[in-house]
Amino acid sequence: MTMKGKWLWAGLALAATSTVANAADVVGVAFVHGTGKQTNALADYWQPEIVNTVRSGLPNSANYTVINCDFTQYMWKPDAAGCLAGQLTSFINSRGITKLVVITHSNGGNVMRWIMSNPTWDSRYPAIITRLHKVNALAPSSAGTPLADAVMNGNMFEQALGWLLGYENDAVRMQQVSWMATYNANNLYGTVGRPALPKPFRAVVGTEVESSPFDSDSYCGGYTQNVGLEATQNWLASCSDGFLNCSSQSAAGSVWFRDVSRTRDAEPLSHAQSRRNCFSLDTILRADVNL
Repeated sequence: MTMKGKWLWAGLALAATSTVANAADVVGVAFVHGTGKQTNALADYWQPEIVNTVRSGLPNSANYTVINCDFTQYMWKPDAAGCLAGQLTSFINSRGITKLVVITHSNGGNVMRWIMSNPTWDSRYPAIITRLHKVNALAPSSAGTPLADAVMNGNMFEQALGWLLGYENDAVRMQQVSWMATYNANNLYGTVGRPALPKPFRAVVGTEVESSPFDSDSYCGGYTQNVGLEATQNWLASCSDGFLNCSSQSAAGSVWFRDVSRTRDAEPLSHAQSRRNCFSLDTILRADVNL
C-alpha cells in the first residue's frame, strides 16, 4: 500500500472512531439555580414544567439533575462552588455522563464560571470541565447589578428587593458592579481582555419587562414579580430584564440570543420569566440540549 493510501485509511479509521465515540456519549443536563439557599429548587426555583420539557430532549430523559446549594455565599465557598462541584460529580459518576450540559440562571452562571476558571482550586473541577459540553446561561449576572449596590447600601431598595435578592448576604455583596469588575479582572475567565473559558458559556439575554394587567403574557413567571421588576427597571439601563442590564448579561462568554429574537411572538423575558417555560423558552432549550 502506498504512503498516500496508508494516510487515507488512517484518516478513515480516526473518523470512524470519532463517530463511535460521539454516538456513545451519555448526555446529561444539570439545572443550576441563582442567588438563594435552595433545598427544593425543582419546585421553588425552576418549577417542574420547564425542567420536564427540557429533559425530554435528551436521549435518556432520566439523565438530569436539579442542583440545591447555598448560593447566598461567595461563589468560591464550600457551600456554593464546593456544593455544586459535589452534586455535579455525583451526577456524572452515578449516570455515567460523558457530555454534560449545564443550564444556569442569574448568579448560578458566576458559580459555574468560578469552577471553569479555577481548575486547580478543587480536585473535582478538572473532571467536571472535561465532561462539560456547554453552559447555557439564562440572564447571567456576569458583570453584577446596580441593584446589589443599592441593597448593600441599605437605601430604599433594600425592602423592595428582599424578595429578589435575599437582602444583605455575601452573594448579593459579590454582585455589586465594582466587585464583579474585580473578580472578572482577576479571578474569572470569559470577559473582555481575559482568557477564554474552557467550554462554551452562552448567554440568553433578557431585554425588557412587561407587566400590564391586561396582557396575559405578563402573568408568566408571576405577575407580582414582573410588577416589581418593572419598577426596579427604572433604575437600570433602558435594556434590562428588571434585575440585570443587558450589558451585564452579555459580559461573559458569548451571547446565544437576545430574548425577542427567538421567543414566541418576540416576547421579552423578565428576570423572573427567564427561568420558567415562558414564550417557548422551554422548547428552545429542549431543542438545543442534545446538540
